[in-house]
Amino acid sequence: MNHRTEPPASKRALATTAWSRLFDFFIGTRWKRDRVLVRLGLTPNDAKALHTLDMTVGKRMRELAQIWGTDASNATWVIDRLESKGLAARVPLEGDRRVTLVCLTKRGAKVRAQLLKAFYEPPAELLALTGAELQSLGELLGKLSQ
Repeated sequence: MNHRTEPPASKRALATTAWSRLFDFFIGTRWKRDRVLVRLGLTPNDAKALHTLDMTVGKRMRELAQIWGTDASNATWVIDRLESKGLAARVPLEGDRRVTLVCLTKRGAKVRAQLLKAFYEPPAELLALTGAELQSLGELLGKLSQ
């Protein structure tokens, strides 16, 4: 028997397929995350900021801008918005009052917890997978964040 086999896909082609499927899944389920944002009165930038900030370890505005891949003026605008909602606060650096750090407030930490609880709720598409499939997927995705 003469079986013609397809040439193996390149690693780049496989990665492109995997990434496009993940991306399409995230875009296709965005409406669920948008509902959470509306319910909490937040924007996607607010959510990104809340995910980055901490109650005990402050971050400089320049550091936040770098983490978010934006400029300092945009980071300032986002923090101004969170501060006006009572979710973040600017605090002087102990020992050098010229330096200001941004921290979550107690209210900000509570809202972040609500946000993450809702965002981390698995969508129906994931719950439709078998336990073994979810185990494999979780292990593979875990390798991406190492």
